[in-house]
Amino acid sequence: LENWSRQVLICLVSVLQATVKVSPLIEKVSDHKDFKKLLRTRTNVLVLYTKSATSGDSKLKLLSDVAQVVKGQGTIAWVNCGDSEGRKLCKKVKVDPSSKSSGIDLLHYKDGTFHTEYNRPATFKSMVAFLKDPTGAPLWEENPEAKDVFHVESEKDFRKLLKREERPILMMFYAPWCGVCKRMQPIFQQAATETRGTFVLAGMNVHPAEFDGLKQEYNVKGYPTFCYFEKGKFLHHYENYGATAKDIADWMKNPQPPQPKAPEVPWSETDSPVFHLTDESFDGFLEEHPSALVMFYAPWCGHCKKMKPEYDEAAEYLNKDPNSPGVLAAVDTTIHKAVGERFKISGFPTVKYFEKGVEKFTLPHLRSKEKIIEFLQNPQAPPPPEQSWEERPSSVSHLGMEDFREALKKKKHALVMFYAPWCPHCKNAVPHFTTAADLFKEDRKIAYAAVDCTKGQNHELCKQESVEGYPTFNYYNYGKFAEKYNGDRVESGFIGFMRSLRGRDQGKRKEEL
Repeated sequence: LENWSRQVLICLVSVLQATVKVSPLIEKVSDHKDFKKLLRTRTNVLVLYTKSATSGDSKLKLLSDVAQVVKGQGTIAWVNCGDSEGRKLCKKVKVDPSSKSSGIDLLHYKDGTFHTEYNRPATFKSMVAFLKDPTGAPLWEENPEAKDVFHVESEKDFRKLLKREERPILMMFYAPWCGVCKRMQPIFQQAATETRGTFVLAGMNVHPAEFDGLKQEYNVKGYPTFCYFEKGKFLHHYENYGATAKDIADWMKNPQPPQPKAPEVPWSETDSPVFHLTDESFDGFLEEHPSALVMFYAPWCGHCKKMKPEYDEAAEYLNKDPNSPGVLAAVDTTIHKAVGERFKISGFPTVKYFEKGVEKFTLPHLRSKEKIIEFLQNPQAPPPPEQSWEERPSSVSHLGMEDFREALKKKKHALVMFYAPWCPHCKNAVPHFTTAADLFKEDRKIAYAAVDCTKGQNHELCKQESVEGYPTFNYYNYGKFAEKYNGDRVESGFIGFMRSLRGRDQGKRKEEL
């Protein structure tokens, strides 16, 4: 009897030990109905299938730590295919971990259906990154071709590297989502391989807020930022973002500070025939010139730069002719703020017509030399502005920086059009996109949304979403970027794309039943 009691005790201890490792955050599933319910109610699930109760021990310990960090964003479940209930479930979902030498299988399910086998490194960092963004790119350090890049994890490791490394270091501070970083990573890793042993090329993702101090220290205002160090001392930034691997390797042999860019000469200091006004001279000028067009501009504005030569050429003709029907003037409202505020200038360029010192019209359509001269010869009220897309009733959701993420998180499928109101290709696409949105308006899982990249903070949002031209169409799945839409920009394209997604959903649902 005593011997039997000892064996029971040993069994109990071993069972307790096995369960101690498993976090309560890991869902233990053995029933098929429970498994289907889990996939139906959670959108991001990583499932560990094991051959027996103990074959996944080492993984369960690691997954318990991962579950703690991704709580609320992802779910981790465990199915033991070795017990009688679990065996039935594994058979139904056609998973057999006993066929693997490790005795385990790790599969990911997204939005209720199988997504992919987990085949990234079985490390805490990789698993957390994967569960936070299952469709995102793998971590840079997981790429075997980046083996010669020294990957820095923490500020402590960064300081250690600077302290002990004798060779010169080129450090690439980057963010995983940044388009220029993604483009430069293969070039940087090739340069690291070519210069291995002589120089150290290192990479560090400094996007998380914990690195804000470090970013301030090395003046990291955008991504990527390259910093060159010798014997632990920061010497130069490297600023050739169009570099080849050879360019980087050559620069490392003879590192030079970036050449200062020649400062741009202000428009008012060039030999421009336009009358350049200030806060002080503005009213006096309009009293002297009873018919005047004034362009309110900002030096950094691209559309202003484009318009300047046209405006200069028109001024060459209008400002120098004693019989001219009117004159052309300009105000840099980033310097002469009082005038800008007085006329409520909120966008650039803004062109206004003044008659005898009184503002008569705002003229958004005057952009070319011919149109400007034509207008001053016969000043007429501009045609009434077209109703903006946002003002016209439709089933398209118009989103901005403040509500973009929240709105898309609620939709399984969202096609977003990033646009500028002045862009001709956007104008052509608008009616087609609107028709597609109207067709699906009853489907609560679908959204057709639009973002005007020229409005307020939306410029930043469009930059974050890698918008490099207009229009850009991105497809999002529950708020996560999934792919660029490159189909036809007509209603059949926009509708067909969404129909195929819905068809796939229904197909998957049938497979599961």
